[in-house]
Amino acid sequence: MEMKIDDLTDIRTLELINIHLAGMAENSPAESRHALTVEGLKQDNITFYSAWENNDILGCGALKELTPTHGEVKSMRTAKKHLRKGVAGAILQHIINEAKKRGYSKLSLETGSMDAFKPAHRLYESFGFKYCKPFDQYLDDPNSVFMEIDL
Repeated sequence: MEMKIDDLTDIRTLELINIHLAGMAENSPAESRHALTVEGLKQDNITFYSAWENNDILGCGALKELTPTHGEVKSMRTAKKHLRKGVAGAILQHIINEAKKRGYSKLSLETGSMDAFKPAHRLYESFGFKYCKPFDQYLDDPNSVFMEIDL
């Protein structure tokens, strides 16, 4: 698996982001959806990563800088045909490693509270993320779960 900083121009990456956005729309009410569009992912404070094997995209994730010491995990998605192969864990580990290199002391995330998001909760828990209150500009929302890890 090759992890790379993705410039969000490859059609395969764009298709995976569209699948991610469709999944969020299917499982979360509009007012509780915090997934970023391609344009949203191109912000200067976001680094977008994709995982590849040969010419096949396996998954993606992003790291958003909230402050010089606090980052946020965004846009985690594994391509359907690569589920349960360790892709999400590899991407999350890559993001954690990058956050540590940047000197962040904390990494946070928001995800859905519905059953469709339970596998994501288990993944984040397995890496040591703990449940927390809303952070940055998020508001308390029964459709959202907030997690953080001290680095």
